[in-house]
Amino acid sequence: MSHSRYFARKDPGRPAYTMAGSGNVITRGELEERSNRCMQYFRAVGLQPKDRIAILMENNERFLEVAGAAHTAGLEYAAISTHFKLTEVEYIINDCEAVALITSKKMADLAGDLIPLTPRVKHRMMVDGTIDGYGSYEETMARYPADPIPECIEGKDILYSSGTTGRPKGVISTTADREFGTPPPGGIIMINTFSLNEDTIYLSPAPLYHAAPLRFCHWTIRSGGSVIIMEKFDPEKALGVIEKYNVTTSQWVPTMFIRMLKLPDAVRKKYDVSSLKYVIHAAAPCPVEVKEKMMDWWGPIVHEYYAGTENNTITTIGPDEWLSHKGTVGKPLIGTIHILDDNGEELPVGEPGGVYVEDGLPFEYNKDPENTAKSISKQGWNTIGDVGYLDKEGFLYLTDRKTNIIISGGVNIYPQEAENVLSMHRNVVDVAVFGVPNPDFGEEVKAVVQPVSMDEATPELEKELIAYCEQKLSKIKCPKTVDFRSELPRTPTGKLLKRLIRQDYWK
Repeated sequence: MSHSRYFARKDPGRPAYTMAGSGNVITRGELEERSNRCMQYFRAVGLQPKDRIAILMENNERFLEVAGAAHTAGLEYAAISTHFKLTEVEYIINDCEAVALITSKKMADLAGDLIPLTPRVKHRMMVDGTIDGYGSYEETMARYPADPIPECIEGKDILYSSGTTGRPKGVISTTADREFGTPPPGGIIMINTFSLNEDTIYLSPAPLYHAAPLRFCHWTIRSGGSVIIMEKFDPEKALGVIEKYNVTTSQWVPTMFIRMLKLPDAVRKKYDVSSLKYVIHAAAPCPVEVKEKMMDWWGPIVHEYYAGTENNTITTIGPDEWLSHKGTVGKPLIGTIHILDDNGEELPVGEPGGVYVEDGLPFEYNKDPENTAKSISKQGWNTIGDVGYLDKEGFLYLTDRKTNIIISGGVNIYPQEAENVLSMHRNVVDVAVFGVPNPDFGEEVKAVVQPVSMDEATPELEKELIAYCEQKLSKIKCPKTVDFRSELPRTPTGKLLKRLIRQDYWK
């Protein structure tokens, strides 16, 4: 059986997870006891398998306890970004029809405003304190027994897209119900690919409400490993955590790599990261130069996978194969990948188009049959909206999101290429490249850059960045102009909210 309950009984004193900031350790036995009390509460208030709850919480030590309880109780649970605004959180809670909301005192202002806006929610609990309308989570759970409830089907997460292209979309897996102790197909692949087991010490530097951190923490704990949770990512502190806890496995997004690489050499060399065996990255395309530098620093242990929130397919690529196919995200372990044009016709090798999956895992967008239908080709294959191409050996290369493509004079331009180049300039902290109106060509390429210091945001730096890009890419792919901002909007998981920048130029 692959479940945390088995390992709690085997060795209850071993850590299930540790909060890196506070140092608080939650053992396997404590996690099992706490989750059992939470499950008893769910059943006592009438929640049954397939009922839905929402979790609105920062990286709190109670997060995995609540999510694990919901999962074991067969519930469907929506983990909501703590950076969403009131209208977005209200929309998600109502859209997923949650009947219970578990939140924290840190989210008190937002939680209070939600009460009149979410009438379907009948049960409201708050961790670390209370406000009017919410019960104390700790006091309430203490009243319930720590005995396990009868085993049932496995629960499911309902994860919402990060809103990078508009309103968040709820993703519902339509795979068959699974018996207790049976991980999902994608989970089994990840557990086996990255050897998650009792010896694993997994570092999660990202928010737990995001798909990859939440799922990998679950998979590690239910495989007998231990998780180290950073309350918030900091590049130097992450290195210190690796050394302190002898981390064996970690998962990152490319922006985290870039921030660590830009630390002074003396800081980077200060920490021992030799315990690492698997360094995994996903969520966004990683510039080739960034990945090369990470391998130079940490060794040939950098692995990559590609899978969206929809989880319709998973591709993986190990360090050795990547070095001979630089830029690829690997080959699919679920389904067969096809590249289609806008008419749904298959494209030849090397030509970019929509990435579709034949025999992939099924999904639908919650209460959104229109977008669900748009995700399926005339052949019955599904897509999550990415653009890429295949090489002759069947390796997939991603170029960008379909919604980000710039069409200038009838030519498709993929802004990810220019972003990858500019991100490595010594004066660039962050960058967004997108199309802006051009009276002759329809669109032209624009870059918005967060410089190391706004004092350096000069016309001279603009010229330098354009020339730097043109040294590495054809001129048509490079920005014609560069604007500067003190900060670019990114989710804590590293996804760039490009639409929030782009909309200012299209008003």
